[in-house]
Amino acid sequence: MESLGKMLKQWPKGSEMAVRAQERVSELLANPLIVQLRSKHPELDEQAIRLNMNKVYQYTAEYKNCSNCPGLDRCPNDFEGHYTMLNCHEQSGTVQVDDRKVPCKKLLARQHEQQIRNRVRSFYVDETALQRGYSADEILTNDLERAKAANQVLSYIYRTKEEGLQNNGLYLAGNFGTGKTFLMCYMLHELAKAGYSGVIVYVPEFVEDLKSMFQEPQKLKETVELMKETDLLVFDDIGAENLNPWVRDHVMGTILNYRMNRKPTFYTSNQSLDVLERHFSFTNKDGDELHKGQRLMDRIRPFVEVIIVSGENKRGRAMQNKK
Repeated sequence: MESLGKMLKQWPKGSEMAVRAQERVSELLANPLIVQLRSKHPELDEQAIRLNMNKVYQYTAEYKNCSNCPGLDRCPNDFEGHYTMLNCHEQSGTVQVDDRKVPCKKLLARQHEQQIRNRVRSFYVDETALQRGYSADEILTNDLERAKAANQVLSYIYRTKEEGLQNNGLYLAGNFGTGKTFLMCYMLHELAKAGYSGVIVYVPEFVEDLKSMFQEPQKLKETVELMKETDLLVFDDIGAENLNPWVRDHVMGTILNYRMNRKPTFYTSNQSLDVLERHFSFTNKDGDELHKGQRLMDRIRPFVEVIIVSGENKRGRAMQNKK
């Protein structure tokens, strides 16, 4: 596209177009942004501005747009989330004006948040809690009955940020709807900010889906490897699944055997550790197998800090609020 500076030279002096163009040049020269730019680059004279009118105008227009930003999704600039910056230098006695696109703070914040989200994978879990993000104060005050458990989770997050990955994970036990899953999602999000990867798995649906994965060995292998290698692994609602020996011994057992003494694993459950052990000891296929249930619990019990999550049923309250 022909530059506005060149077009100015072609218009006859005194013509309406030339007058309007000269007014535009005068407006640009008086613009505080250009005054500041020229004070920084004294070599940027009026002639150089005329020759680079397109770049200079774009610079001022996008600065104005950013000063009245309507939000990233409605960004009026040519390149969404970016604004034009100018730099000047002399080359062979001629002033050269270079322009470049710079990402704005809102775009950088969105990209940073997306990087955090990308560090956390979820399987069959509602990602609302992962994406919303809550303050520590809100976590503690949202339900005072749950405050002690929330404080323990916050302390764990702090220790991990200060000392690195811990040897032990957490076992959150409590009634339905007290916010166990939410607390684990909050932990994953906060530690993702510190650079840790995480996976949260809703165990009942995961166990059901494993039946189809049995016919897709490569997918099964990739899923198991992901759960073995992630920094933070959360088994959500463990003990509510319909267990079978293959899942218990060859999937859960394999994952937990690899992770113990390497990386922390976390659990939410409506059951105590003792009840969970009895759950693992019985399958519909083989009946009671106490030693196999104990074997799996030997990979859980010594490697968790038990936290009792009290409080009211948030799910029931949410349903009442909808009525």
